[in-house]
Amino acid sequence: MEDSGSITEMVLSNGDAYVGSFKGVFPHGKGKYTWSDGSVYDGCWEEGKMSGEGRFVWPSGASYEGDFSGGYLHGFGIFSGSDGSIYRGVWRMNTQHGIGRKQYQNSDIYDGCWKEGVREGSGRYAWSNGNMYIGNWKDGKMCGRGVMKWFDGDLFDGCWLNGLRHGSGCYRFADGSYYFGVWTKGLKDGHGMFYPAGSKHRFLKKCSDRYDEKRKRRLSHISSSNSESVKPKVKRSFSERISYSLLRSSGSISQRTTSLREDIALGDSSRDMMTCDSSSVLSQSSLDDRTEFLETGSVAYEREYTQGVLIKERIVNISRLSRKSKQRCKFHAKEVKRKSCVDFLEGRKSYYLMLNLQLGIRYSVGKITPVPIREVRQSDFGNQARIKMYFPRKGSQFTPSHHSLDFYWKDYCPMVFRYLRELFKLDAADYMMSICGDDGLRELSSPGKSGSLFYLSRDDRFVIKTLKKSELKALLKMLPAYYKHVKEHDNTLITKVFGVHRISLKRGKKVRFVVMGNMFCTELRIHRRYDLKGSSHGRFTKKDRVDEMTTLKDLDLTYEFHMDKLLREALFKQLSLDCRFLESQNIIDYSLLLGLHFRAPENLMSLLEPPDSLHRVETDPDHIEGGISQGELSIPPRGLLLVTHEPSSVNDTPGPHVRGSTLRAMSVGDQEVDLLLPGTGRLRVQLGVNMPAQANQKVMQDEAASVQVELFEVYDVVLYLGIIDILQEYNMKKKLEHSYKSLQFDPMSISVIEPKIYSKRFLSFLEKVFPVEP
Repeated sequence: MEDSGSITEMVLSNGDAYVGSFKGVFPHGKGKYTWSDGSVYDGCWEEGKMSGEGRFVWPSGASYEGDFSGGYLHGFGIFSGSDGSIYRGVWRMNTQHGIGRKQYQNSDIYDGCWKEGVREGSGRYAWSNGNMYIGNWKDGKMCGRGVMKWFDGDLFDGCWLNGLRHGSGCYRFADGSYYFGVWTKGLKDGHGMFYPAGSKHRFLKKCSDRYDEKRKRRLSHISSSNSESVKPKVKRSFSERISYSLLRSSGSISQRTTSLREDIALGDSSRDMMTCDSSSVLSQSSLDDRTEFLETGSVAYEREYTQGVLIKERIVNISRLSRKSKQRCKFHAKEVKRKSCVDFLEGRKSYYLMLNLQLGIRYSVGKITPVPIREVRQSDFGNQARIKMYFPRKGSQFTPSHHSLDFYWKDYCPMVFRYLRELFKLDAADYMMSICGDDGLRELSSPGKSGSLFYLSRDDRFVIKTLKKSELKALLKMLPAYYKHVKEHDNTLITKVFGVHRISLKRGKKVRFVVMGNMFCTELRIHRRYDLKGSSHGRFTKKDRVDEMTTLKDLDLTYEFHMDKLLREALFKQLSLDCRFLESQNIIDYSLLLGLHFRAPENLMSLLEPPDSLHRVETDPDHIEGGISQGELSIPPRGLLLVTHEPSSVNDTPGPHVRGSTLRAMSVGDQEVDLLLPGTGRLRVQLGVNMPAQANQKVMQDEAASVQVELFEVYDVVLYLGIIDILQEYNMKKKLEHSYKSLQFDPMSISVIEPKIYSKRFLSFLEKVFPVEP
């Protein structure tokens, strides 16, 4: 064989041919290889593998010109598909990965980030019909925060999921009207505000200016990133190269790049989305800003939707709404400052606290996960079972450098919580990415009644709550029994706990955390939330403080829930077991957290408004500020369908609050069941998750001046529930005055509230909320 640098022509027995230089028996340097199927590569080689610059042409007519590494399309290159599509950007091992621009066969253009061959990250998609989306992508679909502008002038700025509007945002119509509300899977779902064209207030101008500025900034950034003619430098790692033998598998490159010839077109869901009704969703910042009004006589329309069906509407005077909102914000600001248990965390210190928490959890989970599996021991419990580490800002031998404050980290009972996470079927990598990923955590707007602060992971899967020292002690004390209870009872409704940690800052400031599953991280939107204790003293919410995210109390609940007999039996069997466990641990003052998802029946779907209906302004003189429109609708009953469980038809991936067996229902002959939701999908029914019911609400109507008629409104609902606040330990030496009041006991007739009495009253109340079917 000739030395490297000499040109040699070789024809193989399978019909392939090579012309170029060799190094030993392998092509090395410049050369051209022609496969028997017509594929051709002309470019650089390195010891038998395509590496460097080159050009590859497939028999279909598709071609690639750019960088290769280890036999793969790897680096910067231009791919021209046989269908006329063109991709110009970065590649990694035969797939688009990085910054790139693709022009599709239909003249659509995408500029932005790619991951493993699909659109993921920030990017701009321009349709050939003039529509344009600028924002975040995931798995090839619009997902996250983004702005969509239609060719007719309408614009949406808000949240997306799987190519559909899902979450909060602002919709601006071409005529100048606005809609702020909540969407679920492409349909309006929940409360919203519609401002007719001509409304004049500071926020609407601010929203418009904000979009124009954001659009210019994103266009400038994306265009500058993708219009450069200079190829970006690609660091080639030889450790990533896969051995490629030219003589033994000459056809492999043609097979591996087959997927590159497939067009990555936008899903049908996005096309459907563009034809949906033109309303949208409301971000929290928009809620705060919309109170800045100029005119005192303007009106707006407060609307409530359920799966796209308009349920209620009323006209409000936005000037009065502005004054009430400002007063409410001032009140909450004072209350937060007075009650917060970590009030020293002001300004960016709260941000530093979240960074410290992420650093610590990443360190602890990464340290404990590789430990070989073994049985949990007694020594794994208690205050002494812990991981301690110092995180200096400059970094150390064991910790990375960071941009937060120096802090000490303590992780309690790491081995126990590792096994708990495994019992809850949580993957360690997913757990860390959810809490410690680049998206980070977000702090909820206000602390709880106890002054605790709450953080939510960006994917809504986990809730992180600050603890008092007494609550931490109570949790560690009950942890052995909690672990045993969770292990024995798959269907437990008690809060899922995934970790307990402490951060110590300078000057002795200590903050303790518990990580829990968010039971309201569901496929369906939660329309009402209740915290139920089974008491009446002070258990109500002032009407001027109620919004869609408000957690209501016992006296606010006006429903009775009727369930399948076997579902109800399973629910109360587990409630009794959980209450008995809490009794054994001397725990009181816990609650049942109840979430309701209301279903809109199909016979109301015909009432869906066309987009233009939002532009019309009603001037009925009977509409007064604060009143309900005469056309207000109520939902008639329609049964949710329970069907025999089919594992292949539902998603069995456990969520942070899901664990346990599939429930059985009497309505399908004592078989395991799934919940079939028209227009939504099929959901697995588990205890506390996806449980269907009918909600009966009493309505009193005056038939005559002295006669009242009792009527019932019936709603189809899906229930989500669990037991929370399990860290209030019973103390024999102290009279719990708040418990006396909440349970309406007379301190003169009973000296101490016992856990057994609390659980008995708690269950008795729930039996009235979930009555037995007659």
